[in-house]
Amino acid sequence: MAISMLTPGLVLFAMFSFDIVVAHSGLGFGWRSNRPIGGTFSSSLYPQFYQFSCPQADEIIMTVLEKAIAKEPRMAASLLRLHFHDCFVQGCDASILLDDSATIRSEKNAGPNKNSIRGFQVIDEIKAKLEQVCPQVVSCADILALAARGSTVLSGGPSWELPLGRRDSRTASLNGANTNIPAPNSTIQNLLTMFQRKGLNEEDLVSLSGAHTIGVARCTTFKQRLYNQNGNNQPDETLERSYYYGLRSICPPTGGDSNISPLDLASPARFDNTYFKLLLWGKGLLTSDEVLLTGNVGKTAALVKAYAEDESLFFQQFARSMVNMGNIQPLTGFNGEIRKSCHVIN
Repeated sequence: MAISMLTPGLVLFAMFSFDIVVAHSGLGFGWRSNRPIGGTFSSSLYPQFYQFSCPQADEIIMTVLEKAIAKEPRMAASLLRLHFHDCFVQGCDASILLDDSATIRSEKNAGPNKNSIRGFQVIDEIKAKLEQVCPQVVSCADILALAARGSTVLSGGPSWELPLGRRDSRTASLNGANTNIPAPNSTIQNLLTMFQRKGLNEEDLVSLSGAHTIGVARCTTFKQRLYNQNGNNQPDETLERSYYYGLRSICPPTGGDSNISPLDLASPARFDNTYFKLLLWGKGLLTSDEVLLTGNVGKTAALVKAYAEDESLFFQQFARSMVNMGNIQPLTGFNGEIRKSCHVIN
């Protein structure tokens, strides 16, 4: 996905198997599932991590998410994106949440994040409620992972059994945030290379790009496609014509950089497979969306077509890929810390 543009965030490959839950749109997904499909996770993380130390964690998180997403459906995509942008920079360690300080150069100021990532107040509310009940037990990194899953479910998408036990970093990487998050104008080869560096494959790239079924993107991320795609002052010829003219009305040649357009114009607040259908119709918003179909490398185009035809196939792979992404370089054991406030180190 143009992970960098969800508006909505490799793998320590599996040591043993676990179960992933197929989609349902309600609450009631606890620490165990009863509708498994195959999947794997790192031996250092496991779904029952808080079963005794904070058994009400999931319920607390879902209660906050329900309220926040009901108030602003776009928030679901924003929280998903926070998890993506966290994991792609020094692993899933909540480094993205740290503010500038004497020792920290915040990732929030990186190009892919500045004036773009959001949802911090929801994470803060979740953390405050958890600290009241289970002080210094649930990490900010796990809150990001749980909020991403909950946001997907509350938008109508799949759930999955989520390995837990990540700890929070004491560092951030502004440089890493500037270099490791795929840009919205990425080529297919750029995308594949960046995902492969994290241990992710083509299935992960295409299915995680499907998170663009919810959320919006700013004009600045797709303006090039409308006016100067290849340096010849011409639009991207793969854009469907009526869609192209609609985007021009939102995103003028000069100014309007913060104007927004839905990544999935048909069902922007519902997590479904419409994103992939729109790609087939020339109605993908970002270059990094469109090249999944037209990039002519590997099997990404075949995967786009398969997910467009079969929503359950997309949901199953998205669940697996979210687990894979969530296993990027977690801090466990005595590494890192459990922050009292997600914004600052202890």
